Amino acid sequence: MSGDDEQRAYDGYALTGPDRSGQAEAFDAIGDRYDEAFPHKDGQLAAGAWLAESLPAGSRVLDVGCGTGLPTARQLVDAGHAVVGVDLSEGMLELARGHVPEAEFHLADLADLRDGRLGTFDGIAAFFALLMLPRPEIPHALRMLHGLLRPGGAMALSMVEADVDDYAIPFLGNTIRVSGYLRDELREVVSAAGFEIVGESSPAYAPLSTDVPPEIQLFLNLRRAA
Repeated sequence: MSGDDEQRAYDGYALTGPDRSGQAEAFDAIGDRYDEAFPHKDGQLAAGAWLAESLPAGSRVLDVGCGTGLPTARQLVDAGHAVVGVDLSEGMLELARGHVPEAEFHLADLADLRDGRLGTFDGIAAFFALLMLPRPEIPHALRMLHGLLRPGGAMALSMVEADVDDYAIPFLGNTIRVSGYLRDELREVVSAAGFEIVGESSPAYAPLSTDVPPEIQLFLNLRRAA
């Protein structure tokens, strides 16, 4: 993608970005109950391990939607990488700073990163962050993340498999809005954004909380195509 094309994609992302204050307030209220409801994150840990091992020691890694910092920011720091985490929820970030004091955390919407304010990265973790966006915004977000990755960089991405767009669901006593794709369409969207898929898995997951239904999680191991 040329620089002009990338800028148009960023502009489109900015224009489609809605007010997500309600999402932030929901996760402020949820806090550490999120980790209690999702205690066994084998798929996420495996994808995080792939990302950590795919990068040179001391790589700079962006953790998008870092939440409480567990397990991903902690896992990447323990592997010797420099982690920059971003999240919409100040409550989540407060927990993350306590769990992973070695990392750098910022209160930011994903769209805020389109101007490159945090620099570029060797790797990106985006676990269940893009599902919080309306579907029309997701391709723009992926192209933006592609632009933030250095050539040859790696990204670990996860979504929940679901054919929904900006759909309101009850979640741990709050309401959030989510989007999803069936796996073939997710592969197409990711490839169109300039990523090569080098690995994937689709484990079934049953949260401990009865307020959250079982789901199929989609994990993609990605490389930035030239």
